[in-house]
Amino acid sequence: MLKIGDKKLINAWAFYDWANSVYSLVISTAVFPIYYAGLTASEGFANANGKITFLGTLWTPTTLYNYALALSFLIVAFISPMLSGIADYAGNKKKFLKGFCLLGSISVMCLFFFTGKETLWVGILFTMLASIGFWGSIVFYNAYLPEVAHPEQQDNVSAKGFILGYLGSILLLLLCLVIIETEVFGMYDKQFGSQLSFVLVGLWWLGFAQITYARLPDEEKNALPKDNYFTKGIREIRKVAKELFEYRELKIFLISFFLLSIGVQTIILMAGIFGTILGLETLNLIMTILLVQFVGILGAFVFSRLSNKIGNIKTLKITIAIWGVVCFIGFNLTKDTPNIEMYFYILGGLIGLVMGAIQSLARSTYSKLLPETEDHASYFSFFDVTEKIALVVGMITFGVLNSIISIQSSVLALAIFFLAAFISISRIKKTKYVH
Repeated sequence: MLKIGDKKLINAWAFYDWANSVYSLVISTAVFPIYYAGLTASEGFANANGKITFLGTLWTPTTLYNYALALSFLIVAFISPMLSGIADYAGNKKKFLKGFCLLGSISVMCLFFFTGKETLWVGILFTMLASIGFWGSIVFYNAYLPEVAHPEQQDNVSAKGFILGYLGSILLLLLCLVIIETEVFGMYDKQFGSQLSFVLVGLWWLGFAQITYARLPDEEKNALPKDNYFTKGIREIRKVAKELFEYRELKIFLISFFLLSIGVQTIILMAGIFGTILGLETLNLIMTILLVQFVGILGAFVFSRLSNKIGNIKTLKITIAIWGVVCFIGFNLTKDTPNIEMYFYILGGLIGLVMGAIQSLARSTYSKLLPETEDHASYFSFFDVTEKIALVVGMITFGVLNSIISIQSSVLALAIFFLAAFISISRIKKTKYVH
């Protein structure tokens, strides 16, 4: 078995980012949302008011899609602490990682069968299951970080994962765009090209994950009796919850992470819709998405090195400040802004610079603040639940302000959460590995 800090072990762990990030880019951000919007807006799908029927109720397509994702986030937030407790007690994190990965990758491939009004249920159901598979696997993947890298390595290792994720997702997105835009070299139409892309994402995710599985440690600690399988998990998570709130810096960091995640995750999910409302063409949106990914590689690398020199907290404060600037730029953009495409590219560049940086640093900072423990999955489940609840709060805040004022006011409101995160994280005292 490879020891902690071994380059082969670190590379194998980081490679799961290469495997799963294609879901984030192709399914969550680029191809599937555009495919879904186009299909639900096609003739005969929606009624005269642009609404579609699902489970006997009329919905706007965007609302139905957003609610399906929100429900998947809540399901993960509910089940991940209990499953993490089971994983820590039994020492079988890899089994849960494999299980969620399998669920997510197969669900993505099943989106191939979402072809029209009659199969809307396929699109909604497997959108939810793919999201649960992705976010559920992330809990157990993140929990391995303290077991593959020493504290002084974790900033760079966490950033390495995000960099590989950006590279892999860019590569597959470009391949998918070739398949879609060339209509598979004249053999099929664009719709079928998109369907093939979903299959490619699932195969890529599941296939490359095998490299990670081959080298991650998997040590069984305790056999779980069949009659109290879940009871053991609940007891384990209660124990960790009690411990967590006894550590001041860890508690403050989770509060800060909650506040910054409201802003970060909401901007990531709503950037495409914001661009559409500003009147940008689909090609411009996809080009911006690619720009974000390319700059994200640079941002994750630069800020991980900067944290080595000035510390995690100061580096995180810089990234939070830049996110605040993003909010103010977004607030001032309207359809009538001259050269709106150029401003949106600038906005995308800034988002890319700090998106991977803040996510990788948040992951490694939290890992460094953990006490000496073997309950890594349970601790990281709290990290994940914090992010999911923040996402729901952010989406609700954004939606309410957008409906009663404007989308620009929603963007500006997110700056308040970044300011609160900046103030909160400033209260963290120096520790052995975090300063």
